[in-house]
Amino acid sequence: MLYYENNIGTLVYILKELCKKNKASFIFSSSCTVYGQADTMPITEDAPVKPAESPYGNTKQMGEEIIADTCKVTPGLNAIALRYFNPMGAHPSIEIGELPVGVPQNLVPFITQTGIGLREELSVFGDDYPTEDGTCIRDYIYVVDLAKAHVIALKRLLEGKNQENYEVFNVGTGTGSSVLEAIESFEKVSGKKLNYKIVDRRPGDITTAYADTTKANTVLGWKAEYTLDEAMKSAWEWEQKIRG
Repeated sequence: MLYYENNIGTLVYILKELCKKNKASFIFSSSCTVYGQADTMPITEDAPVKPAESPYGNTKQMGEEIIADTCKVTPGLNAIALRYFNPMGAHPSIEIGELPVGVPQNLVPFITQTGIGLREELSVFGDDYPTEDGTCIRDYIYVVDLAKAHVIALKRLLEGKNQENYEVFNVGTGTGSSVLEAIESFEKVSGKKLNYKIVDRRPGDITTAYADTTKANTVLGWKAEYTLDEAMKSAWEWEQKIRG
C-alpha cells in the first residue's frame, strides 16, 4: 500500500498541478521493471510491457500509463519517462551517495555495507538461474551518468525538441553484469574479500535485464561513460566516508 500511495497518489497530484499551467515539462523516474522478464536481450523501448513482478514495478507501469493519458489531453504538457536500469555509486566528490534506511534492498549498498562490516554477510539469492555463473544479471548504471541523462532530457523538453508530447528512453549501460561479477568488481576496487553465501531465490527477481541504449544514444545524444569498476569504487569510497 505504501508503494501505491507514494508512487501513484503523489504522481496524480503533481500532474493535476502541471495541468493548470499553460506549458509544463515533466521527467518521470520510471524503471526497467516495467518490462518484467523480457523475451530478448538487450531490451529496447519497444519491448512488451509484461505483467509486473512486484508492486513497485506495477506502480511504474501505471505511472507511465497515467502520464501518457494525461499528455494526450493536456495541451502544453510534455513528458519524458526515463526507464532506469540499476543505478549505483556516489558523486565523485563523495559528498552525495546512497544511504538506505534499514537493510538495503539493492545489491551494491548491501555489498559495501558487508565490506565495511556493518552486515555480517551478503546473501546471493540463487545460483541456479540460466546464466553463465547461475546468478541474476542486471545493467548497473553509474548515478552520475543517470543524472546527466536527466539534464539532457530536460533540455530537450525546454527547447521543444521532443518529437512527441510523451517519450520514453532506456537509461543503462547496455552491458549486463551478474551478481557474482558485481562482487568481483567490489573485491577488485576495494582489495577486500567479501563474505557472502548462496541462498534460495527471492520471489519477484527476474533472470536477466540489460538495456538497448540505441535510442538514448542517438535521439537524446546521451551515453553512459563510466564502467562498473569506476561506479563500484565510488560506492566503496562513500561507504568508507560515512562509516569513518
